[in-house]
Amino acid sequence: MSGPESSSRVPTGISGLDELICGGLPGGRAYILRGGPGTGKTIVALHFLTAGVEAGDDPLFVAFEEPAADLRQNAAGLGFDLDGVEILDLSPSADRFLEDRSYTAFEPSEVEGHEPAERIVEAVRERDPKRVVIDPLTGFRLLAPDNYQFRQEMASLTAFLKNRDVTALYTTQPTPNSPDDDLQFLGDGILTLSRSDTGRRIEVEKLRGSDFRGGSHALRIRSDGIHVFPSLVPGDYDREFTRDTISSGIDELDQLLGGGFERGTVSVITGPSGVGKTTTGTHFMKEAAARGERSTIYLFEEATEQFTYRSEAIDIPVGQMMSEGNLGVEEIEPMDLTADEFAHQVRMDVEENGTEVVMIDGTAGYRLSLRDEDGLLEQLHSLCRYLRNVGVTVILIEEQQSVAGEFSATQENISYLADSILFLRYMELDGEIQKSIGVLKKRLGGFERTVRELEIGEDGLHVGDPMTDLRGILTGTPERVDESDD
Repeated sequence: MSGPESSSRVPTGISGLDELICGGLPGGRAYILRGGPGTGKTIVALHFLTAGVEAGDDPLFVAFEEPAADLRQNAAGLGFDLDGVEILDLSPSADRFLEDRSYTAFEPSEVEGHEPAERIVEAVRERDPKRVVIDPLTGFRLLAPDNYQFRQEMASLTAFLKNRDVTALYTTQPTPNSPDDDLQFLGDGILTLSRSDTGRRIEVEKLRGSDFRGGSHALRIRSDGIHVFPSLVPGDYDREFTRDTISSGIDELDQLLGGGFERGTVSVITGPSGVGKTTTGTHFMKEAAARGERSTIYLFEEATEQFTYRSEAIDIPVGQMMSEGNLGVEEIEPMDLTADEFAHQVRMDVEENGTEVVMIDGTAGYRLSLRDEDGLLEQLHSLCRYLRNVGVTVILIEEQQSVAGEFSATQENISYLADSILFLRYMELDGEIQKSIGVLKKRLGGFERTVRELEIGEDGLHVGDPMTDLRGILTGTPERVDESDD
């Protein structure tokens, strides 16, 4: 590579993207930002430029598509202030390309070309920027007499910018009739944006001389610009913690569980609708609040107002817990997030708020509500592994479709994720519908292998004595054991 090589990182101004590239782009190099129309290339460039203003880099924006006035107006609509950005307007509306279009290649030391190359070089020499954006590079290409001369000219321009230790960002828009494969040699790095029915994505395909996180990652355009949500890699996170036991605050339930749930484990509470799964999980959060720990529940299938009302009606002071900062309640809107975005939201809550218990209510809503087409079970697996690694206790609420009859561990095939499985069950006994509770699995420590009666009243959840006088409880229609039988 010609020119001085900068070891410093140049932040893009997008925190999630900088996380993917180890803090920023290696400085003094050129990068290709490619993607179809509407994928967000110009907005990424605006982040890059305004971050340059804050860093005192005197950024230059070479605009081949939008006139400068429109660019500033559109940027302001997204909350970007371009006052510190010099815009070289080479858009078709400008009267700069009415004459000779026969452009020649130029050397960094002696530039003797025509527009637009000469104008770019002049602007760079006058302003001496440390960041330059050419948007789009394909606009430059249309002005060249042939592809060979265009590539030669761009190679010379790139060398000129590198000699001045400029970090350059070129946007390209590949089309079937005009691919950009032959331009990728210009970049020390390639970032690709894409868009589909399930959302926008970004992928770092190359970053010469630097480590980066590969794969496809969620991207969202909001009123304040671009947000990138790196895919969760559980192995990147680890934290020491004491693997003590988390109590439910209900002695009989703790006895059933051999003391409670272990910290840093994943537990599934499973059962049919209305049997008390969420209430049971919330008792662990109530007890955590009493210890001064923070919990968060993510509601996929219920409104926050309804959850709060139901909880307080049975003596679980959700409102007080929220006001004191010991409980966070997040209602997830259907189809509003991708799995990457949701995982990022959970991770930020854990890292910024010190959350120690996370409950996802429920797993069926998780699969239906998030926008990804495939791999949601794998995404949930990654999220649970991350939470395990940092010592967060996870409670997954899963609804069984059958009220009684054939018994299965889980409906969504997530039993392999669970360190513990606590099941709640309806049963018909003596002409009445009653509830039962038991433990099906517990990897760490022992547990009681009996089934107990469960009741939910105004003063909360009650777990009765082991129902040793019944058999066939899991079928939903138990029979009393005849005491005269041996």
